[in-house]
Amino acid sequence: MPKWLNDAVFYEIYPQSFYDTNADGIGDINGIIQKLDYIKSLGCNALWINPCYDSPFKDAGYDVRDYKKVAPRYGTNEDLYNLFKVAHEKGIHVLLDLVPGHTSEEHEWFKQSAKPERNEYSDRYVWTNSVWQGIGNHPYIAGDSDRDGVYMLNFFKCQPALNYGFLNRTEDWQMAPDAPACLATREALKDIMRFWLDHGCDGFRVDMADSLVKEDDEVKSATSAIWADINEMLAKNYPEAAMVSEWCNPTSALNLAHFDMDFYLDHHYNGYNTLVRDYETEGGDHSFFKCGAGGDIMRFLDDYLPKYNNTKGNGYISFFTCNHDTPRETASLSIKELKLAYSFFFSMPGVPFLYYGDEIGMKYIKGQPTKEGGFQRTGSRTPMQWTSGKNLGFSEAESNMLYLPVDKAADAPTVESAESDPDSLIHTVREIIALRHKEDDLKADGSFEVIYAEKETFPFVYKRGNLIIAVNPSEKEVTAPLNGEKVNEAIYKIGEGSVSGSGDSIVMGPQSFVIFK
Repeated sequence: MPKWLNDAVFYEIYPQSFYDTNADGIGDINGIIQKLDYIKSLGCNALWINPCYDSPFKDAGYDVRDYKKVAPRYGTNEDLYNLFKVAHEKGIHVLLDLVPGHTSEEHEWFKQSAKPERNEYSDRYVWTNSVWQGIGNHPYIAGDSDRDGVYMLNFFKCQPALNYGFLNRTEDWQMAPDAPACLATREALKDIMRFWLDHGCDGFRVDMADSLVKEDDEVKSATSAIWADINEMLAKNYPEAAMVSEWCNPTSALNLAHFDMDFYLDHHYNGYNTLVRDYETEGGDHSFFKCGAGGDIMRFLDDYLPKYNNTKGNGYISFFTCNHDTPRETASLSIKELKLAYSFFFSMPGVPFLYYGDEIGMKYIKGQPTKEGGFQRTGSRTPMQWTSGKNLGFSEAESNMLYLPVDKAADAPTVESAESDPDSLIHTVREIIALRHKEDDLKADGSFEVIYAEKETFPFVYKRGNLIIAVNPSEKEVTAPLNGEKVNEAIYKIGEGSVSGSGDSIVMGPQSFVIFK
């Protein structure tokens, strides 16, 4: 693992919604460059930029038409190379989004693959032998090309699946993962990665990382073997390059596939979900960080601890405040609740990610019409809110030209208003990230130990090195034993928290978070 990850805090940027410098209503690469000092002021020293490659944008850029070309609406390749350069000068690493499982149907590879005559791209995608031969358990398209066959889809109609082979094969058109055509797909992916790394990119966030080999086994061993091979190449030729997987299975992603980081995604019923988005499950919202909701930290720990203990030393589990696929947490949590949740995320092991606008409490815009395949996700992709000026400082374009409308509410938060309010969320974000950088025990590699956690009981107390951290999201004052641990001063505090007179327990006020040294 690259050593710089130990102190990394990432900022995720949805480029079309971040900052527009040419008044066309769409964010651009130069806009990111202009805001690097702001990003650094948050304490973020790394970026993940969602796809900025040439695309028809039927899935917001996750339908890639040319992996080696920047989409003109964002600028040029030279603009992106310049972003790498300027970011590095400011001590900021930059990851691009890698989409390895499928391309756009407009990609030149697919145009060649769809031809009836055999060529070097005929097996670059998954095809059956006949247009009358479907693909069981997978979506596919038939009758859309002159080639006699149907092709598999990974997600939307516009995203034909690249061919990395099948582990368990039941049809004669299914190839083994080590078939020459499947190895050629893998090498083409490596070529794309080398292209951007050679131009200054620092690594990749990998979309649907577990989707490569079809009919894989439960632990995705065949897909993991491909990534292990790719990550071996990176370790040899680009040892400082970092890789984070959209997988949410660290045992496979970190132990088998050798990724550096794996996202702790918001999946129904998993530990992350129980912390902040339990409203998605039956029986009401019992999110741990929702005050008065009756949350249970054991629902989180029963999921997280086995994953953490099983992968410790092999890579990092990455918490995130939100991402482009997830409703912003303001949909269900108050700013006070978010202060506790974010302090928790940034005080945990692993490499954390902050989604643009979460630092000011941007809202999830419910009922937002879909844009570029966003559907329900569109409400988390609205433009960044910078000032009280035109289009909340996002763009000088007319409002009808904007990629998405800005938040029209009178109380829409902005960076400008947050900066001037000493009680705003942005100051909490800056303080906890600054403390993470200052205290080695809070960094990615720092140890983690549960001191006090009981079912349906508050507070939760945990240890990071020599630091004792306690959080009480409830509306009541609560007490927890220190179980032999000794603490001195509080170095970070939201609400009230103190050591009892006897020194053997912690007293936590309502909705409090305290780090003791």
